[in-house]
Amino acid sequence: MFAEENGLKGDPRLQAISQAIRVVPHFPKHGIMFQDITTLLLDHKAFKDTVDIFVDRYRDMHISVVAGIEARGFMFGPSIALGIGAKFVPLRKPRKLPGEVISEKYALEYGTDCLELHVGAVQPGERAIVIDDLVATGGTLSAGVKLLGDLQPLFGVGEGLSLFVYILFFFISLVMVQWMWSLLSTCFVERVGAQVVECACVIGVPDVKGQCRLIGKPLYVLVEPRKADKCY
Repeated sequence: MFAEENGLKGDPRLQAISQAIRVVPHFPKHGIMFQDITTLLLDHKAFKDTVDIFVDRYRDMHISVVAGIEARGFMFGPSIALGIGAKFVPLRKPRKLPGEVISEKYALEYGTDCLELHVGAVQPGERAIVIDDLVATGGTLSAGVKLLGDLQPLFGVGEGLSLFVYILFFFISLVMVQWMWSLLSTCFVERVGAQVVECACVIGVPDVKGQCRLIGKPLYVLVEPRKADKCY
């Protein structure tokens, strides 16, 4: 949901945040109106208002993990984490974290990308939010949710699956076990064991205006993308 639909309608902070974001037409390629949040960071009041709105929302939700998507999620996540008394956990692109990691691939318009998380950074049962600067298709945020959340079945697989799997594995060969586990693992979407409470972004494209959830998780957005004031 957008902040204006959740108690902040007419809040002057939202307009100030939107106005502080610069639009760069045709970057990085023709047809894209790039939402440049670096100008928001230059405006200390608008930046503070951005962080304050998120802090006010999550202060009483008992959040212990703020996970930021590389790279622009890193610009907001640490401040929000400090404001609510949580730890900040970076979700990084491949080969950027030095320790043991778990990974989650996600689809792009052309090809795939991947997010990685340090093993042990988030404990089972912790309550988490995932933060990024902008949501369009939701693919990156969804990958973050899958890294952090509980190991739960997809497509409504029943609770009896576990018993069935164990019995099946007991009676088939080791080769079949390996093959079946590879197949069944695709039915599970979340891995660390934390509870992802919500996904949050500064900017959300109009297509997500009526989208309150992202792969089952609430989605909270401050402003829509701005249109270009002038052509460069």
